[in-house]
Amino acid sequence: MAKNLVEVNNVKKYFPIHKGLLNRVVGNVKAVDDVSLTIREGETFGLVGESGCGKSTLGRVILRLQSATDGSVVINGRDVHSLNNKELNKMREDMQIIFQDPFGSLNPRFLVKDVIGEPLKIHTKMSAKEIDERVVELMKLVGLDPTRRNRYPHEFSGGQRQRIGIARAIALKPKFIVADEAVSALDVSVQSQVINLLMKLQKEMGLTFLFIAHGLNVVRHISDRVGVMYLGKMVEVGETEALYASPLHPYTAALLSAIPKPSPTKKRNRIVLQGDVPSPANPPSGCRFHTRCPFAQEKCSQVEPKLEEILPGRQVACHFPIGVEGGSDLSKLATK
Repeated sequence: MAKNLVEVNNVKKYFPIHKGLLNRVVGNVKAVDDVSLTIREGETFGLVGESGCGKSTLGRVILRLQSATDGSVVINGRDVHSLNNKELNKMREDMQIIFQDPFGSLNPRFLVKDVIGEPLKIHTKMSAKEIDERVVELMKLVGLDPTRRNRYPHEFSGGQRQRIGIARAIALKPKFIVADEAVSALDVSVQSQVINLLMKLQKEMGLTFLFIAHGLNVVRHISDRVGVMYLGKMVEVGETEALYASPLHPYTAALLSAIPKPSPTKKRNRIVLQGDVPSPANPPSGCRFHTRCPFAQEKCSQVEPKLEEILPGRQVACHFPIGVEGGSDLSKLATK
């Protein structure tokens, strides 16, 4: 088994809530609340959950684009949040990010060759000619015509702009990349092209990915393992195919049931969750999912479940996991 490249240990990220003329802190938005995970070298770890669950914040904390309130992040044996500015700048070469918006993440005043070449100017001593040669190589690598490198980002389609962002992210040959909703703004046909490109680059360059997405349908074909987040907490982690075949957490089962079937005539057993997602500023006591869980019992509102391994390679934070003796039974649930 490959070694762990990324180790996230009990990470918390709270945003203070200010109020009044004195700007007093009256509470905290608990965007990420005591999350731990590992990402093995060379794998893709898919991270999914509804909007506002904290997955993008977690990705930014891992890269130290935002500081953690508590906990630690170790990448390639080094605690990212203990590095000084010089050490962090050096480590930026090994960890990069691909943003959700393929246009907003690119400087519209830069030519494409400058967008892709900027990391090389900052982190290397390459000459202008060497940088231009590397830009040509990178554009070919991501499926772009290098003769168009003297154009501006707005002259490219959305999928092509995302390829520009990918070329920029791999320019320094990093070890670890966070793909933060990297395909959610693209058409479905373009999504598959970009996912195939990321898988190709991973194989050729030995990359390790944290692939963040809204739904489980997007991460299935690219991820080796999947983690499911709900309201700042990790509720389930497992090997991709095992998690899809038999989800252990009711929330995971609900997300899976929302995936459209390939045949319109095939019946969908949709699990419809009741109520809205609670506020991360005032999360429910006990299990945070109990206010919407169809299997919730009294214990769920009183005792917070821990993320524990109950099957080989399968972790779940649930008092009554699905399909386990004494746990929840999906067959008894009314579906649509």
